[in-house]
Amino acid sequence: MRHGRLDNLTITIRGEHEKEAAQRPLDLKIIRRLVAYMRPYRAKRNWLFVLVILRSVQLPAIAWSIGAVINGPITRRDAWGTALGALGFGVLVAFTQFTLHFRQRLALELGEAVVHDLRNELFDHLLRMPLSFFTKTKRGRVISRVTSDVEAVREGVQNVMYVSLVALGQMVVSAALMAHYDWMLFCVVLCIVPVLWALNQGFRGRFSRATRSAQESFSRITATLAESVSGIRVTQGFVRQQLNAELFRRLLDDHSRYRMDVARTSGLFLPLLEINSQFFIAVLLLLGGYHVLSPEIHAPIGTLIQFFFLAGIFFGPINMLGNIYNQALTAMAGGERVFSVLDTKPDWTDDPDARDIGSMTGRVECRDLSFCYDPGRKVLRNISFVAEPGRTIALVGATGSGKTTLIGLISKFYLPTEGEILIDGSEIRRITSESLHRQLGIIQQQNFLFTGTIRENIRLGKPAATDDEITAAARALDCLDLIEALPDGFDTVVGERGTGLSLGQRQLVCFVRAMLADPRIFILDEATSSVDTMTEARIQQSLVKLLENRTCFIIAHRLSTIRHADSVLVLDNGRIVERGTHVELLLKGGLYANLYRQFAYVGWEEE
Repeated sequence: MRHGRLDNLTITIRGEHEKEAAQRPLDLKIIRRLVAYMRPYRAKRNWLFVLVILRSVQLPAIAWSIGAVINGPITRRDAWGTALGALGFGVLVAFTQFTLHFRQRLALELGEAVVHDLRNELFDHLLRMPLSFFTKTKRGRVISRVTSDVEAVREGVQNVMYVSLVALGQMVVSAALMAHYDWMLFCVVLCIVPVLWALNQGFRGRFSRATRSAQESFSRITATLAESVSGIRVTQGFVRQQLNAELFRRLLDDHSRYRMDVARTSGLFLPLLEINSQFFIAVLLLLGGYHVLSPEIHAPIGTLIQFFFLAGIFFGPINMLGNIYNQALTAMAGGERVFSVLDTKPDWTDDPDARDIGSMTGRVECRDLSFCYDPGRKVLRNISFVAEPGRTIALVGATGSGKTTLIGLISKFYLPTEGEILIDGSEIRRITSESLHRQLGIIQQQNFLFTGTIRENIRLGKPAATDDEITAAARALDCLDLIEALPDGFDTVVGERGTGLSLGQRQLVCFVRAMLADPRIFILDEATSSVDTMTEARIQQSLVKLLENRTCFIIAHRLSTIRHADSVLVLDNGRIVERGTHVELLLKGGLYANLYRQFAYVGWEEE
């Protein structure tokens, strides 16, 4: 990259040094694992191998049949024999195309079946990975594994594996026939093979590098474009239009330079390959003509024509194999990355003897709880408290004090590094994650809505819920009228991540979703920060009734959401430094009172 580029371009392309290898050497372990995915489809696989062998013989047989007709009935001026020979040739060509259809169809079907199973297994594996995996792994990398890397494997299964076998088979059969007809001309053919292969590999290697650089530069263009469109308000608000346009032009200049390199590479090597091929034909014409005209050798003209056809069939796969070899290396790289994800073991899993917690009361106890995201760096230290059923616990502290991490541990998204968490007296490791999550209602500041209707998003909390139950949940939260006021009510379609709804409307949908699940433990993480004051007041009044006999943990800065909590835990640097009711902590004059005064004018409400 050029020096002097500005900060936001640096932000855009940061991480480019983490490029992944586009190609890997051939690896028998990866190949064996891919072949193992074909076992359920062994019938298609076996028939495909039969057709591959047949295809390897068919094109050389066509070349042989041409020479046989010329040397036979045509040389004898046998019209009837020539007609029969032509008919036989036509039948052979038709049969060749017929088998080609089935070979390609079986290869595509087998490749699709393998990719279907591999992608399904990969997605299922990702869904079962703990949150720590997604915290450490970039989202783009995860998406790339399921999409582009699996597509590279598809190319390997559908094209590389069988086309390379066909190409090699054709070369072997053609070579045997050429050696049989004229071993001297065949020696000339063998001499030209290394030259063609070296030119082809040189071209493919340089062309591949140039193309990859062009693709990477184009990805930077698309990333910058997407970021610029998403951040258009910031761009216009800070009058960055001209500056961003200049940065974009520089990216385009880089991309044009790479594309010109691709064009120059093609313009240099393709004529070299063409000249080399034409020179080889001239040599064959000279030597082959001598063999036909020489009284000592007097080779039949049909044999020379056969030889030319066979030479074409022999040399055609050389260029093809060069391209296939590069595809194979790309497939190896994709397969390696896919299998690396499949081989990644979760940081933790439920204990083998973990049980379904069944119906619980919601008592939560933490005993000397400590946690590290990275070894040696504790985020929580010696946390101990008890939340009795039906009680509300507020968690307060500055950003980074450990509030959200503590909620993640109680939700069993992570496991404690030290200490214990007990739910209804059972250590959380002894409880299955699924049974616990079924009885948790989690509402965050930025909740996620999937593409679909509001009704479908609410039903995620209880898939078997009826429309009446959904309506009752909204009515219980006193927000039925707000949802029904939308263009299509509960059937209003929302886009990705809830596009089409305001932040407050999305939050209402998430509240109803959580209420419908009828959880025993409620977790509200800045849950009402996105709704207006009037709507929040309505929700607060409803929550008083709905939270009865349910344990609730609240993270909030708005005083209205925590002043009625039964207990307030004040966290600082991963420790509980104060605990008590809102009034008790204000009278104490400690950290909580300082936080209260600090935020009195930026979101906390006066009593």
